[in-house]
Amino acid sequence: MSKFDEKVELYKKFMESRGLSFDADLLTAVTKGLGPSIYKKDAETVSGTDAKELETVKKNFLIKKLGLADGPNLDEAIAEVVEQIGKSERNKYRAVVYYLLTKKFGKESVYGM
Repeated sequence: MSKFDEKVELYKKFMESRGLSFDADLLTAVTKGLGPSIYKKDAETVSGTDAKELETVKKNFLIKKLGLADGPNLDEAIAEVVEQIGKSERNKYRAVVYYLLTKKFGKESVYGM
């Protein structure tokens, strides 16, 4: 199993353990879109309490990657996903956060789904 496949498996198990349903193909596509960042401990996760980090998710992912217009609904969606994963969960994997946001906004087409 490649390092990439190991990461995808990790994210699948993480979602399953929290009762989050997912589309394995979309999760794989989102993970692939993150490139080498998934192999860096700090870049692999999202801090749900760091305002700067959450702003980065909003600007670089929701606005640039998914093409959404800026607005309070983006911050609300991020907060909802953080809540869904669990505020006390230390490992909010970026791939999982981005997957849930992609589904929330119905932007699967960005990943060819």
